[in-house]
Amino acid sequence: MTANQLTTDQSAEAPAVTGEHADLLETLAKHRDFLRFTTRGLSDEQAGLRTTKSELCLGGLIKHVTAMERAWVGFILEGPSAMPDFASMTEEDFARREAEFRMLPGETLAGVLDAYAEVARRTEEVVAGLPDLNTSWPLPKAPWFEGQPEWSARRVLLHILAETAQHAGHADIIREALDGAKTMG
Repeated sequence: MTANQLTTDQSAEAPAVTGEHADLLETLAKHRDFLRFTTRGLSDEQAGLRTTKSELCLGGLIKHVTAMERAWVGFILEGPSAMPDFASMTEEDFARREAEFRMLPGETLAGVLDAYAEVARRTEEVVAGLPDLNTSWPLPKAPWFEGQPEWSARRVLLHILAETAQHAGHADIIREALDGAKTMG
């Protein structure tokens, strides 16, 4: 099957997810839970606070992971056309990307978490319907992808998992600095 023929199962009953597909989804779900758990009991204001020298806040981290996962799942289905051409991003493009890491006026923690849950559901649907994790696409243009001509669906899922786990760790540090609560330690 070529990447252009890649589709998800659209039947009324989702297929049982087994094997490597299930392992990847289960591990991703575990790290998503760690990330979401860091926001337990917080107000919208607290979710937007920077508690370290970093620009990161808990709500912004979840927004970023949501956008990252959405984009990479689009890549699994559509290839590089689903991603921006990072090599030619403008200052405005970078400003929009930086806004992913902040809670903006009018955004709520509940809204951020709902968007993340929707992206997670979509990812699970796509992965459940993937006939082959080896299907590959050329990577989008970006300085950090030089020497890596393409990624398989498997590699993309491993990247989503790594990003989620990494940011769950960041979130744990931010939360501990906020009020002493710990998620992972």
